[in-house]
Amino acid sequence: MKTILLHIRADNGMESRLQAAFDLSRATGAHISCLQIAPLPELVAADLYGSGYLVPEAIDTVRRQDEEMRRALEERLRREGMAWDWHYRSGDLVQGLLETGRLADAMLVSLPPPGRRQADDPAPIVADLAVNSRAPVLAIPSMAKGFRCTGRAMVAWDGSHEAASALTASRTLLRVASEVHVVTVDERTKRDFPPTDAAEYLSRHGIAVEIHEWPRKDRSVEEALSHACQELSIDWMVMGAFGHSRLRETIFGGVTRYILAETRVPLLLAH
Repeated sequence: MKTILLHIRADNGMESRLQAAFDLSRATGAHISCLQIAPLPELVAADLYGSGYLVPEAIDTVRRQDEEMRRALEERLRREGMAWDWHYRSGDLVQGLLETGRLADAMLVSLPPPGRRQADDPAPIVADLAVNSRAPVLAIPSMAKGFRCTGRAMVAWDGSHEAASALTASRTLLRVASEVHVVTVDERTKRDFPPTDAAEYLSRHGIAVEIHEWPRKDRSVEEALSHACQELSIDWMVMGAFGHSRLRETIFGGVTRYILAETRVPLLLAH
């Protein structure tokens, strides 16, 4: 993992994202590519006829604040001995991340805290990025103290295309984990790609794993995965994002949606 795209924005997840980028860079030697986006739609005012126009004073204020933030963060990057570059653009947040992250090895963003969203919470963009990004998305809980990538990792495996994409995208990072647990929830159905296939794939890349067939009992799949994460004292999780259509997941719930809302550990997601 050589290039991390780090989302820069003054929200209450910025410190956790920054610390996670430091941890990831130290563990892998990755370059941190910082992307700061000025959200122009928030600077648009409407006239009496319903037309929109940019407020010059608001633009100047945002640019001044953004420049102050850049100077402060670049000073921290220097003190920490990081290799970095800086990109600044305006416009749509998701589109800006997707376009700038075309050659990134991972996109580092925040998960909003559970419950009702506050004004300074990170934007809820993880799902859109995970579905549309070429690079895997590393989603950090906004209250996390960093990213213990050298700790215990869990791979949520169901044999799907999405799970395979997440597994292959994470193998470089899984190499630095102290333990790797491949967890599949017992659904009593035959899988075309059982967890042993995932273990064999990782072993060819020099990664030893422990396989767990986690009992579902009376729980949903997502609840069983959350239980496995707690019982195994997992530091971060790898999983495929949205195995069903986004519309179906929104209407009926789903594993991805549940984990995004409830997780307390960093997630590496791929679709």
